[in-house]
Amino acid sequence: MVKLLLCNSSPSISPPSLYSPQLQKSNLFRRPLKNLAVSLQTRRSHEIQSISQALSSTLLSVALSLGLFYASPPDAVSTELVTPQEELKCREEDDYVDGSLTAPVVTNEEIVGEAWQIVNDGFLDAGRHRWSSDSWLKKKEDVLGASIQSRSRAHDIIRRMLASLGDPYTRFLSPTEFSRMARYDMTGIGINLREIPDDNGVTKLKVLGLILDGPAQTAGIRQGDELLSVNGVDVKGKSAFEASSLLQGPNETFVNIMVKHGNCGPVQSIRIQRQSIAKSPVFYRLEPVKNSPSSVGYVRLKEFNALARKDLVTAMRRLQDMGASYFVLDLRDNLGGLVQAGIEIAKLFLDKGETVTYTVGRDPLSVKNIVAESSPLFSAPVIVLVNNNTASASEIVATALHDNCRAVLVGERTYGKGLIQSVFELNDGSGVVVTIGKYVTPNHMDINGNGVDPDFRNLPAWNEITKYLSTCHKPPQKG
Repeated sequence: MVKLLLCNSSPSISPPSLYSPQLQKSNLFRRPLKNLAVSLQTRRSHEIQSISQALSSTLLSVALSLGLFYASPPDAVSTELVTPQEELKCREEDDYVDGSLTAPVVTNEEIVGEAWQIVNDGFLDAGRHRWSSDSWLKKKEDVLGASIQSRSRAHDIIRRMLASLGDPYTRFLSPTEFSRMARYDMTGIGINLREIPDDNGVTKLKVLGLILDGPAQTAGIRQGDELLSVNGVDVKGKSAFEASSLLQGPNETFVNIMVKHGNCGPVQSIRIQRQSIAKSPVFYRLEPVKNSPSSVGYVRLKEFNALARKDLVTAMRRLQDMGASYFVLDLRDNLGGLVQAGIEIAKLFLDKGETVTYTVGRDPLSVKNIVAESSPLFSAPVIVLVNNNTASASEIVATALHDNCRAVLVGERTYGKGLIQSVFELNDGSGVVVTIGKYVTPNHMDINGNGVDPDFRNLPAWNEITKYLSTCHKPPQKG
């Protein structure tokens, strides 16, 4: 069985680094996940679940700054045991006993075969290198035709095997590289969450990773604990992204959470002091419009991290209160980051039912539509500034607003990065990043390798903007 979390890697001039991959775990031997993930979907053997489910996951941040992960722990936190109101009838997972994790013994051949199978199940050949299941089966016969004498040799074989695909985003991660991902924090208290369905199909949230000596670990939270509530709000059925938003708050403030240790309790109420790591990616100012009594709200968004949506909303509300009649959203040199943050930001401007983006996997008929679920928070016209370093999540936001006639694009053609990667953990702690899908704009344009052309090269007059938006035609909504 492989468990997975999907992500969208940002472009890189040099070979791709740990920029914003999505995480998954191969669990053939029932070893617990160590992936960095904010939302994890279970994958049945030899079958990748729908990309739409995976896209409900929160993706990894652009900023993986390891030096920040080992800050001194906050002040001591108080904990209080809470007696469950009902007798717990459950069974601990085979690989989680008394808070300790058991590690399987896997052969070098099994590790290579595991990586081969992941590619075989879901790799999307977006580069048109004419990948085929027959040629990939021949590759398996070649690499597993002889005994593999060492683990380093097995890792070298996986590297070469993935390199043969011709996809710069599909790559191998050493155990050290993979472990760095497991220490990324989106919550402000030092945990990563994964979504798993219960017996009734309702989502529950479990702790996937912990930052060493972070607030949560200091308070006694362990890998495998289930998050039950945040400040009295029941999180059952909520996504990891929603729960992470509830956990976030100003640095050094406190949050009250309730967790269940393991599968069988006990249930514990814990007060934790937040220790924010992510920096605000938003800069804003109000500017007067020449020869006009109106003002424009300028918002610069540097990256899509855990604070992007919340801080963007705060900035735009303040600019509205200051008298902004329309907005300039500057996405120049924004290489992306958390794709889910980009999707949630785009929804702020769209009517209920309007398309943010489509996702397409290996099967071209399995197109998934990601739509806004509620009325827009902001309805004023938007000018989106773009250039050739506007990529990934930035392109999703730009095209969502543009194709739904909420914005005009000004500047240069964008980078053209619209692929979806998954990061799978192998059973020796290493991992593989595999391209499994791509994004398509609401107007059904393939972003990847193409980029998006602006409507104007230079900032137009206001009457040109209003004229353009008044003649814009939205894509039809699908019921």
